[in-house]
Amino acid sequence: MIVIDARRRSFLDVAADSHFPIQNLPYGAFKRPGVGVTHLGVAIGDHIFDLTLAETEGLLESPELQQRRLFQSPTLNTFMGAGRPVWDAVRKRVAELLDADHAELRDNTELRNELLVPMNDAVMCMPAEIGDYTDFYSSKYHATNVGIMFRGKENALMPNYTWVPVAYHGRASSVVLSGTEIRRPVGQSKADDADAPTVGPCRLLDFELEMGFFIGPGSSRGEPIPVGNAMHHIFGMVLVNDWSARDIQKWEYQPLGPFLSKNFATSISPWVVPMDALEPFRCDGPEQDPAPLPYLSGEKRRAYDIHLDVLLKSPDMSAAARISRSNFRHMYWTICQQLAHHTISGCNLRPGDLLASGTLSGPTPDSYGSLLELAWRGTKPVKLSDTAERKFLQDHDTLTLTGWCEGEGFRVGFGEVSGKILPALSVE
Repeated sequence: MIVIDARRRSFLDVAADSHFPIQNLPYGAFKRPGVGVTHLGVAIGDHIFDLTLAETEGLLESPELQQRRLFQSPTLNTFMGAGRPVWDAVRKRVAELLDADHAELRDNTELRNELLVPMNDAVMCMPAEIGDYTDFYSSKYHATNVGIMFRGKENALMPNYTWVPVAYHGRASSVVLSGTEIRRPVGQSKADDADAPTVGPCRLLDFELEMGFFIGPGSSRGEPIPVGNAMHHIFGMVLVNDWSARDIQKWEYQPLGPFLSKNFATSISPWVVPMDALEPFRCDGPEQDPAPLPYLSGEKRRAYDIHLDVLLKSPDMSAAARISRSNFRHMYWTICQQLAHHTISGCNLRPGDLLASGTLSGPTPDSYGSLLELAWRGTKPVKLSDTAERKFLQDHDTLTLTGWCEGEGFRVGFGEVSGKILPALSVE
């Protein structure tokens, strides 16, 4: 694991509140100005270091990387699947090239201009080809809140919740990049006092504040990944917004769970933050009671102190309003436990598969991770401004999630994931 010392600096000017200092070095896919093909790169300050060109120029050669072509495809899947020795070699070399005390790139103006692309000039692309997507339900606070709303305080948590990391298999084809506009979905719903359901646009459109992690080296079918080996299979993390149609979900979820209420869109942030960059921010998570079963036990301090903000902007607002502040450390089941449970059945995983956390609500009303909770099922509208409030998302609203870890004099951040709501298409 390559953890970059807090005192190191890049020769590039990086603002103190930037999400992308040399301690981060997240990976992404992008298109350069005037270039049709997708390149792979690393974020540094407000620039992108072009890994595709650096590899072509022979700047990434090392004993671990000899004769490998990791960055010549439009996604990170090949690199994700290469494993930790390769990840370490690339991270170490990129940090060296960008270091303020290293002259190789710092003092070569022509090479710098070739390899460093201003972020504002680039178009971000999906970082991975996602073969499969699984969404967990791992915030006990969120599960309790939703349970209270629909089953009452005495039966808030289902009997299995503190024993098993609950999840459902999502739709990989509708995972989209930050900035993609979200069309209001259409589906069946049924009013409580109605005799039959109707088909129409979702009325209770919501967001879910989540994070996700990408699988690196996969696993063979029939061979579970032990919880103690899980980190060898986890490449890095992104922000996730699991858009949710609450009225459609209420009607369809029994007996098999979400379907159309979740499959229309899931948004992710473009930069994949490697687990090495998050290592200094590991912390204790919630106490797990009862103690997990043996196959879920043994990993300590695998929560991460990641600050998470939710911002909502209506069309008539000049600036977005922050409506929630939460933290990834509130997640009841850790990413290692999620991975171990996912594979205990013998399910095989592949490089680029995405596993999401589930809604990350905290213990206080201002830390809830959905409008369903923030507005408490519509009974307590969220105030955006002197003239605007929300129970659920309206057409032309823009919802943004952002997250970062706070270091000593630097941040390790994820950028943001945002989406604007478009009206539903007409129903014939």
